[in-house]
Amino acid sequence: MGQFRLKAISQKGKVVQTEFEADNKKEAQLKVDRLSKTNGLKIQSVDEKVMFMYKVQRPGKPVVTGEQEAYSKEELEKALVKLGYKVKSINKKLFDFKGGVPQQEVVTFIRLSSDLLQQQLPYDEILNLLYEDTQNKRMKEVIKTIQKDLKDGKEGSEVYGKHEDVFGKFAAYMLSVASTSGNMALVFESTAKFMERDAEFKKNMRRALMMPAVTVLAVIGVVLFYVGYIFPATAEMFLEMDIALPPMTAATLEMSYWLRDNWVLIVLSFVIPIGGFIYFVRTPKGQLFKDKYIIHLPVLGDLLHKTSIEIFARVFYTLYSGSGQNIEVIKVASEACRNKYMEKQIKEVAIRKMLKDGAGLIESMEATGVFTNTALSRFRLGAESGALRENAKQLAEYYEIQTTYKMQSVIDMINLFINMFIMVALIAITVVSSESAVIQPNSGV
Repeated sequence: MGQFRLKAISQKGKVVQTEFEADNKKEAQLKVDRLSKTNGLKIQSVDEKVMFMYKVQRPGKPVVTGEQEAYSKEELEKALVKLGYKVKSINKKLFDFKGGVPQQEVVTFIRLSSDLLQQQLPYDEILNLLYEDTQNKRMKEVIKTIQKDLKDGKEGSEVYGKHEDVFGKFAAYMLSVASTSGNMALVFESTAKFMERDAEFKKNMRRALMMPAVTVLAVIGVVLFYVGYIFPATAEMFLEMDIALPPMTAATLEMSYWLRDNWVLIVLSFVIPIGGFIYFVRTPKGQLFKDKYIIHLPVLGDLLHKTSIEIFARVFYTLYSGSGQNIEVIKVASEACRNKYMEKQIKEVAIRKMLKDGAGLIESMEATGVFTNTALSRFRLGAESGALRENAKQLAEYYEIQTTYKMQSVIDMINLFINMFIMVALIAITVVSSESAVIQPNSGV
């Protein structure tokens, strides 16, 4: 997010200067236009803070080079001269590529913050330590901006909300809550746990789906290459010698000819539906459709469903205050659960039922149809015993252990099917090759 500075003249003739943030110049201009119409300002300039490279020297000292953000070259030059430097050159940095921030870097930032907060270190000191130890350029800039905004007394939602593209929507919200909560260490600990589980889940999903998919595609590619290119070269030699082909060899050769003649249609018949489906599931309606039915898939669906409930329970435990119905807590937990259909049901069924009909939490959750009997049982027990928050934590930990073991079982099962698929493909190639290898020159004359 870029930083901009507005200079304008008010209706009373006073100079107005203010700094603000925007995603890009277009958004900055829109903000300025709205401000101008509302307050009757006469805009003088809208400047963006950019990176400059400078080369300076103090008398009798070696030349110093560096980088500094500023609104203009002239302002930076004045600041350097004021510090006693003789400016040799100042140039705008043409390519200021900051790069992205790997998720592991974000997880490390939140985990270390949590651990150091539990050791009762001041948060400003923690940010200093993390700034010094972080190697990622973009993350350094984020930490520096957080420090500055907190010193300026900005609200947590503003401080972390602008870095939603780095932390993610949920983590940014949780960190903003932490800055105003009475137990900052607990919120950071819960957020760190969520981020670690999320990273681990994605890693395991890649292990479970990505590599097997690549393996299957590679095996299919090898089989098609054999059937479409290598095998015909051998089989056609027998046809040239007027030798009758055995049934499997003849059928494979026919398939080879068919693949050659229709390969464009075959490719399109796979690419178009897959591409269309990928495009569809990226739309809001498609995401809702996918998340509604994916939790009902055999084996994998149950795993995804329980993981979403685990996240919901963990967030609920972190934010629940025990007073009232905590509608905002339920809303945030539903948004974090990583399933659009569950989020929709919780917001449109549970929360509406609680607000309009005055229904209780458990009754409303049951009406959504997205919680397992185990989850409802734990929440009901917590509500009846007055330990709803603790029971939510127990549910999260129970599903964490269960899904961790189940994920390994899923990976083992998928690997078993992949090995069987490879075995069948190799057997088919071997059988066809063996049949053609035993053809005798006089067998079909």
